[in-house]
Amino acid sequence: MADYPPNGTVFDMLTGNGISWRNYHHVSSLSVLLKRALGGGGLASVRRLASLGRWFPPLVTAVRGNKTFTADLYPFGLARCLLHLSSVDRFFAAADAGTLPAFSLVDPDFIRFSEENPQDIRKGESYAAEVINRVMHGKGWPHTLLIWLYDEHGGYFDHVPPPEAVPPDDVPGKSLLAMPAWARALLKPFFPQYLASIANLDTGPVRYDRYGFRVPAVIVSPYARPGYVASQVFDHASVLKLLEAKWNLPPLTKRDAAAAAPLDALDLDAEPAFLIPPALPAPGMAWGSW
Repeated sequence: MADYPPNGTVFDMLTGNGISWRNYHHVSSLSVLLKRALGGGGLASVRRLASLGRWFPPLVTAVRGNKTFTADLYPFGLARCLLHLSSVDRFFAAADAGTLPAFSLVDPDFIRFSEENPQDIRKGESYAAEVINRVMHGKGWPHTLLIWLYDEHGGYFDHVPPPEAVPPDDVPGKSLLAMPAWARALLKPFFPQYLASIANLDTGPVRYDRYGFRVPAVIVSPYARPGYVASQVFDHASVLKLLEAKWNLPPLTKRDAAAAAPLDALDLDAEPAFLIPPALPAPGMAWGSW
């Protein structure tokens, strides 16, 4: 994530068009300040150094999971960053009061709530339930669309072969772990097994022209169609497509230009079926009970 996208990010696009947004997360404010004080170039350098650390076992743990919230993936100036970052407690308060911005992105605490092995998935379930319930019972519910989705699907198999996808651009994939031949030759006598692991990471296709395993996604809105299961092919760029459709924004890449917005899951011409929020089954662990 050291190279900045040529057309910027969705955050740039929202900011440039005066559309309010916030990324709610669980990272301490001091940690954010220290990283953002470096500026965009400094952040890119730090991320490149962090990727280099994967060559050496003692540093692997230090750099694992260094992406702690979504907006942190891209360089922002200090002031611009702070205008759009808030704690999850502030998200809950804004949801209750109906004062959420036009677009909210809510990240879990990836150390505790991401539902990845070896975490207790009940904690992640309780987090999702708390976010969804607070939105459904907040004052802004009549005008809200929430998309609850995962970035991974929880396993290593899908019985449906992944279909072809529109490549986002003509740039081939590259790894930050790649190194010139002379560097590999110098390091090979000292770290042969790690160089082999790095080479293995870079094998395979270099084009982003195929989807991966399917992931769960749920539409939560007063206007959601009851009992509806979407049959279109969506991807994570469908969220970008929805924002672009709503605010008449241009696409960022060929991938989101070709994506389908999940509007078929909504019935905007009828009275909202879920204006009175449904009572959902309780999660396996109550929020904050651990």
